[in-house]
Amino acid sequence: MSKPFSLNISESGIAEMIFNKPPVNAFDSAGWFAIANEIEALGKNDKVRVIIIAAEGKGFCAGVDIKELQADAGKITAVNKGNYDTFKAIHRNEKPVIVAVHGFVLGGGIGISGAADIIVASECATFAVPEVDRGAMGGGAHLQRMFPVQKVRYMYFTGEGIDAQEAYRLGAVEKVVPRDQLLATAREMAEKIAEKSPRMIQLAKEALTGIEDGNLEDKYRWEQGFTQEAYASKDSQEARDAFVEKRDASF
Repeated sequence: MSKPFSLNISESGIAEMIFNKPPVNAFDSAGWFAIANEIEALGKNDKVRVIIIAAEGKGFCAGVDIKELQADAGKITAVNKGNYDTFKAIHRNEKPVIVAVHGFVLGGGIGISGAADIIVASECATFAVPEVDRGAMGGGAHLQRMFPVQKVRYMYFTGEGIDAQEAYRLGAVEKVVPRDQLLATAREMAEKIAEKSPRMIQLAKEALTGIEDGNLEDKYRWEQGFTQEAYASKDSQEARDAFVEKRDASF
């Protein structure tokens, strides 16, 4: 199986993982495990000082492959594990992780962004969690690391998204730039960090992660229990069927 991303490490120690799984960078369970394993390996690679995650195509990441789950709801356990491993590999990585997003940032794309250290966005970026409309849960913990509590709840209950400028206003995004400047901007940020002492940056990230309120991984694990419960509901299957069949769901 080919990996759903390309990878490059520069001489200055900037690792770039670029998602490339047409049409919308939605990953099946195997894809999530591949991403998680690679990010974890990059964190242990002494040649790597900073990790950038970006994407090609229409948008950054549409989350999980709904078609895989629509065909076999039992796959949710593997998908949950792949998501958990990916987000943890980013959040707990020894190296700083910069996420450069464009277009849609949905579901698992929110998990990746919320787990990261720094987010830079193109002017066309939008952030949303359509989980409720897909018969699932998850992503709230990572969304709440980006946005205020009531904003998270409105986004979660309605499925409505916000654009890059609003995300910047709320403090989640470090910088908003034109699409053609996105990767260059992320690289510029990464180079500034890569010039620092690797040991000092490692200690800084560990310290900053340790002073966060609560445990992000434990919060997400709590949410995943509700995803399992949701998948036991007939409404969950109807939501997935309606999405794949491109029709309105009937509840």
